[in-house]
Amino acid sequence: MNAYDFLQKHGMEPDRIDPEECAAIFARAMKGGLMGDSDALPMLPTYLNAEGAVPENVPVAVIDAGGTNFRRALVAFRGGSYTVENLLRTSMPGVEKPAAWEDFVSFTADALMPLMDKTDRIGFCFSYLAVVTPELDAADPHFTKQVQISGSERKLICAELREELERRGVTGKKFVLINDTAAVLLGVSSLLDKNAYGGFIGLVSGTGTNTCCLVPRSRIRKLKGGGDDRMLVNLESGYMMDLPRGAFDRELDRDSNDPGRGWHEKMTSGAYLGELIKLALFAAADEGLISDKIKNAGHTDAAHADLWCDGDGLEDLCDSQADKKFIMDVSLALFDRAARCVCANLCGIMLLTGEGEDKPVCICAEGSLFLKSRHFRPLLEKYMAEYAGKVFGRKYEFRTAPDTTLLGSAAAALLN
Repeated sequence: MNAYDFLQKHGMEPDRIDPEECAAIFARAMKGGLMGDSDALPMLPTYLNAEGAVPENVPVAVIDAGGTNFRRALVAFRGGSYTVENLLRTSMPGVEKPAAWEDFVSFTADALMPLMDKTDRIGFCFSYLAVVTPELDAADPHFTKQVQISGSERKLICAELREELERRGVTGKKFVLINDTAAVLLGVSSLLDKNAYGGFIGLVSGTGTNTCCLVPRSRIRKLKGGGDDRMLVNLESGYMMDLPRGAFDRELDRDSNDPGRGWHEKMTSGAYLGELIKLALFAAADEGLISDKIKNAGHTDAAHADLWCDGDGLEDLCDSQADKKFIMDVSLALFDRAARCVCANLCGIMLLTGEGEDKPVCICAEGSLFLKSRHFRPLLEKYMAEYAGKVFGRKYEFRTAPDTTLLGSAAAALLN
């Protein structure tokens, strides 16, 4: 049995994901989310505007809190470019030992204090779970298990940080909170001529998977009010639940920390893709299709699996050239399937917004899988050309930039 037949037997073959059909599924789930359907995609309003040129020569203090890392800097846009000064990189509180919410607020205030005589604007990129409010704040922040911070329930991030600064004698500061995917869109687009594009999509394809886009307020029916001005909407598209899944998807989901949630992310993101490939190969060994040596593989991340696609790093994990080819074929097939899923996500957004028929849609992209994988981006671009371009007749281009979350946080503070 070859690799394709093996994957087909378990419902994991790449072409089970038809980007044309799945784009329509995504578009329906997005529309449902805008209506407030709890079974659809979250489609979280950010209350952020992304329109217009970013003001230049106005410094902004920015905070980037995400994963285990914390950054602080002073950012300004100048002459079509930008400057990043006073950059601080350190670990988040709660990484080396558990911390309290008050520790996090005090730590963040300490980081901001040296910049408070240079700006009145603060952009805060918060890349954990939280409920964004119309005041451009976030309530009930929830940190991942890697970051142990307790007591954050029913807290407002920016409001509490503002109060802490005021206790230190610093007043009159304006806060804007943003998540990482929206920050990628704003960060990349802030360096472009926005009039050259018919729309913008934010894509994070790295440890996690997510997208965002701009939607007229009148279409966000779950919000009161309306209007033709467009709001950034965070799709939380990793939570898409309606794509065809196979046996190893279900196995990975069952053994995860959040079973029954985040199926799209578990099919496509760097946090899961390596382990998903390993599950498939272990099953192949159990079925006698390859050597049991594959079971010597320890933790397998997407970077390892990316190498396996080319036959690298397999010296101690197979007995023969046939084994090696099988491992290569399975690995590449599941990267291929992930690219099809993300293509469907992006095409679904274009179907939702109607953008890309005249001017191209700018897909502002970030993330280790997109930027570093040898295989994911070429496969994604292949399927986008075939489906977004030929099937749906949309124009688009991928754009990236360095320092996207820092730039996006500054742009959010300047545009809102």
